[in-house]
Amino acid sequence: MAAVDIIITGVLLGGLFALVSVGFSLQYGVGRVLNVSHGEFIMIGAFITFWLFSSHGLNPLISIVVTAPLTIVLGWALHATLFRRLMDKAPSVDIFEGQSMLASFGLLYIVQNIARIIWGSQTYNLTFLQRTVGGSLLIPLNRLVAFGVIVVIGAILFWFLAATRLGKAIRASGQDPTTAGLMGVDIHGVLAICFGIGLGLAGIAGTLMSTVLAISTSMGLQYTVVAMIVVVLGGLGSISGAVIGGVILGIVSQLVTYFEPTMSFIAYYIIFIILLLARPKGIMGK
Repeated sequence: MAAVDIIITGVLLGGLFALVSVGFSLQYGVGRVLNVSHGEFIMIGAFITFWLFSSHGLNPLISIVVTAPLTIVLGWALHATLFRRLMDKAPSVDIFEGQSMLASFGLLYIVQNIARIIWGSQTYNLTFLQRTVGGSLLIPLNRLVAFGVIVVIGAILFWFLAATRLGKAIRASGQDPTTAGLMGVDIHGVLAICFGIGLGLAGIAGTLMSTVLAISTSMGLQYTVVAMIVVVLGGLGSISGAVIGGVILGIVSQLVTYFEPTMSFIAYYIIFIILLLARPKGIMGK
């Protein structure tokens, strides 16, 4: 594999990592929920897509209209019930962060074990656009299509956060929830919607991931770890930082995989530790 191939496939993979991480960044950067169960909803999106494709022949890209609304509603309901109650009872933000992380650990095991009851513990592969394009560059078509979808979703998300009233309310709630509340923003409602959007992005990421990678019911935690590393790499609470961090990690992943496939996750942790020591604020300084 030439250097150009590594960079191209790394950028395509980095797009998936960025999508995974933007949702996680919204949940923590705005709602202060360190959702370690985030990857389990990626897994749910992947398996629903696989089931719709294998049982009903539904195009995986079309299944986004199922996985996105489903995970958005699940996220909204979880925040409106579980995390809102924890927030109301916690005497400080720091205590709420700790309690929400412990609660999300419980969610991780509940969702993972329900998925294992339904789909088992074996690995599945969804055959979709299994060919290459680009002549000598050999670009996987499924990854290229997934990246195109990610770009469209990213553009819509940036427009939503920058130009709509709800998007501005989300950004205000993340920057200063007290002042936002005094200005008439329904903080609890906005945070529940924001959490739902974060899980919705996870569901979409799961759909796209099922078209390019093998899936299993144990896949969730590793992508939660990826999201954490990317968010720290880009800067906590920075959406653009999560995108940059995702692309960088994708390129690193492909580079390490080319030389030693078993070392990719070790490389992630090494990057993570170096960042915490050298630049804990991340690339964007958040």
